[in-house]
Amino acid sequence: MTIPGIIFSTGLSFLFLIVVFWPLEWAFPAKNGQRFFRKEWWTDLCFFLGQYLLWSGAVLWVLMHFGTWIQAITPATFRAQVAGQPWWLQAIEVIVLSDFLIYWGHRLQHNVGFLWRFHSIHHSAEHLDWLAAHREHPIDTVYTMGLINLPAFVLGFPLETLAGVIAFRGVWAIYIHSNVRLPIGPLRMLIGAPELHHWHHDRDRRAGNYANISPLMDIIFGTYKCPGHEPERFGIDEPISRHYPGQMLHPFRRSAPPPAETSTSGDVTPSR
Repeated sequence: MTIPGIIFSTGLSFLFLIVVFWPLEWAFPAKNGQRFFRKEWWTDLCFFLGQYLLWSGAVLWVLMHFGTWIQAITPATFRAQVAGQPWWLQAIEVIVLSDFLIYWGHRLQHNVGFLWRFHSIHHSAEHLDWLAAHREHPIDTVYTMGLINLPAFVLGFPLETLAGVIAFRGVWAIYIHSNVRLPIGPLRMLIGAPELHHWHHDRDRRAGNYANISPLMDIIFGTYKCPGHEPERFGIDEPISRHYPGQMLHPFRRSAPPPAETSTSGDVTPSR
């Protein structure tokens, strides 16, 4: 894609997300009174622009070569057996394996110092909305995208056929960070919801809600947490720059160790 094309698609994506999420955040706010141009909005805008204009091509390049390498070392007979299965069975296998991998990979991000250095950038956001979802270090993005797509690569799906799935997961990630609370009731225990991920961003570091699409992995492994209200504060306790350049350099500086993990299996209070 040409540079003008990249700029055009970035602007179109920004407009699309505003049209979709701004009305939702206004009509169904999780936190009432949160302004659109809230504190650090410009920092998150820099992450959005950096993600679309600078880093997306590099991340896709790494994913493409990673997928090619994984498929090269996967036995051809295994891939042929998978290809002979019904498409719906292949889809279920990919979804379940992806959620399992990203669940444990996400827990590692919170408990392995090197991984936390990069993941802490994402958790430094003190206000959550659709734009804050883009606050993510590109190295953290490569790690997450690699884990999510690893099962599909092993099963023989090329990156091109995963474009729709990658796009869906991207929009889903934006949704669960948005300042939205929809009245879906018990359905959130099957498909997830912003209130679950908002508690994952709670500042007190009682880690939980690591799952990506469905919270079933959190329920199974005892880390599901959903009180009937929003966390009082988001962010991290360790000192960090509040600006884009400083946050991009933060993982390469000396920092505090990741927070110790605490099971939240006993805290399963339904939300409204």
